[in-house]
Amino acid sequence: MVGLLSEPRRRRILDWIQEEGAARVRDLAAAFQVSEATIRQDLERLEQDGAITREHGGAFLNSVPTQVGTMTLHHQENMDRKRRIGALAASLVEDGETIILDAGTTTTEIATRLTARRNLTVITNALNIAVILGAVPGNAVHMPGGQFKAPTLSLSGDKAAEYFRSIFAGKLFLATAGVALDAGLTYPSFADLQLKEAMIKAASRVYLVADSTKIGKSSFTRLGSLELIHAFITDDGIADADAKAFQSRGIEMLIAG
Repeated sequence: MVGLLSEPRRRRILDWIQEEGAARVRDLAAAFQVSEATIRQDLERLEQDGAITREHGGAFLNSVPTQVGTMTLHHQENMDRKRRIGALAASLVEDGETIILDAGTTTTEIATRLTARRNLTVITNALNIAVILGAVPGNAVHMPGGQFKAPTLSLSGDKAAEYFRSIFAGKLFLATAGVALDAGLTYPSFADLQLKEAMIKAASRVYLVADSTKIGKSSFTRLGSLELIHAFITDDGIADADAKAFQSRGIEMLIAG
């Protein structure tokens, strides 16, 4: 992150806070390799823009109380694409299967379309997904421990990662902030990397679910290369050249029209 200009850095800082719900000055300074004074100036500017509120030693996302109170997720853009992806992904799940659902808006769309399935075993770190599928008679829903992340209504951290290291599932539906041929799978902060690694190792088949606006984008931290996934479920906004490039890496492409 050395040499990152102020505006790109502020966008990454806001992405971080939108993912985590809050951030501390010292953590941001270490991650972006700038002084704490510089981070305080960045947070002051972001506060002026109205998205965050500064507090002693850090800042928090303004929308958190409303989101938690209404059990809604922060990222609500491109929902039509996400609904189509959710429907296609849900069609791959049969009654009685054991699956892992990552937290996120796209995976939530999968969950809402699995309520007609029966006798599922669902392992998820997302509280909203646990509520959706736990309400279906016959389903067994399991959750890890960990630290609560308000914007994604999820549990994260070392305890959550350790939980997934002791289970096995047939399918994982994995979310991402960005997916690119060179950068691979990327996320706004460090918090979930170990958790997602553990989820991937716990599943026999990994489906990446991401709308086409995330293709070619990279976020702050890198989970790993595309070889971590077996299949990529996206929408028909993907360019033909991109679809062929992913297929050339041995990834099955599933396009939701």
